Amino acid sequence: MRLAGITLVRICEGLCGRARLGVMTLSPMDKQLSEEQSRSVAAMIREELARRRITRQLLADQAKISISTLEKALSGRRPFTLATTIRLEEALGVSLRKRNDSSPAATPLGIVAPGEVGFYARPAVSWIEGVYLTLRPSFGDKNAIYAYRTEIAWDDKLSLLIFRESERVDADYTQHGLVSVPNQSGHIYLVTNRQGQYRLIIVARPTISGEMYGILTTLKVGRGSQLTPIAAPIAFVPLRAIAKPEFGRIASDHPCYAGYHKYLQRTVEEPYALFLPG
Repeated sequence: MRLAGITLVRICEGLCGRARLGVMTLSPMDKQLSEEQSRSVAAMIREELARRRITRQLLADQAKISISTLEKALSGRRPFTLATTIRLEEALGVSLRKRNDSSPAATPLGIVAPGEVGFYARPAVSWIEGVYLTLRPSFGDKNAIYAYRTEIAWDDKLSLLIFRESERVDADYTQHGLVSVPNQSGHIYLVTNRQGQYRLIIVARPTISGEMYGILTTLKVGRGSQLTPIAAPIAFVPLRAIAKPEFGRIASDHPCYAGYHKYLQRTVEEPYALFLPG
């Protein structure tokens, strides 16, 4: 068709025809990564598997994908899809996709945490990031366990890991602070400093299944303004590993008590921390 010297071309039929054939009906989550992206994701997954010493089957189970899908993608026989990649990122707690330089969440590789927390870069500690069920003995009831939530995340402004607690019954004593990861000791330190008053948690690096075990040193609140130094075993369990987590004071007759107590016992029995008699 020609109008005032301009040729109009009908393109609807071609587009509509392809739509009817299903070419344009794929969900964004079904989108396949490019060959280069898939190779990069596969390399990062193999590195995480080696670092954490976990099997491909365990990773597939945690990501809720089939072992066949994972094996084919890692071997290059099938590209990764966006949905599979996201599930693997959630299971590993790390980003497997390269971000654009303009992305606000991207962290320049040259930026490292200050020396007082270990001179670490985010890629080196990203596997610690996550949300944990935190367990310690109850200070008020020797037959109970105190359970709450701790999140460890990267702070872009401070260029280091921070932690925040929540779901505490005694909300007034909720803690937050900095995370130190020095290479020398091989341990992780969660440090609270409120106007010179410190609380310190020292835990070993995560196990194959992601738990961290160690010792808590803090002050126990007594009568009136009385505060007494106290130390206790502590365990951090990835929240995704607990089907129905319960928070607060878990008494010995609570359905969660046996499982929670098993985690705390591991701290002492392995041992991840020593408690010497006086």
